Amino acid sequence: MFCPKCGSILRPKMKAGKKVLFCTCGFNKAPEEETIELKEKGSVSKKVEIMEDTDTHPKIKAKCEKCGHGIALYWTQQTRGADEPETRFFRCTKCGFTWREYA
Repeated sequence: MFCPKCGSILRPKMKAGKKVLFCTCGFNKAPEEETIELKEKGSVSKKVEIMEDTDTHPKIKAKCEKCGHGIALYWTQQTRGADEPETRFFRCTKCGFTWREYA
């Protein structure tokens, strides 16, 4: 989860007995409460706290080919031979469209 103000990673901390996500710029957000109970045969059930699905890819300025939005997530992956450059992937933060760029 990233700060909507400055883009830094939000870190968890306890505030007044509750977990909150905070940023060094002063932004605070209460994590969304969602729990799942897991059970295994012959064992005690345990509660698992699920925080929102977070994407750890950095955001960059890149124009989406589908909707024209100017911010996308960015990552690289080796899709060809080891002697070839990596492929750059982008995912629009607005519509979710994913495209690639070869170096």
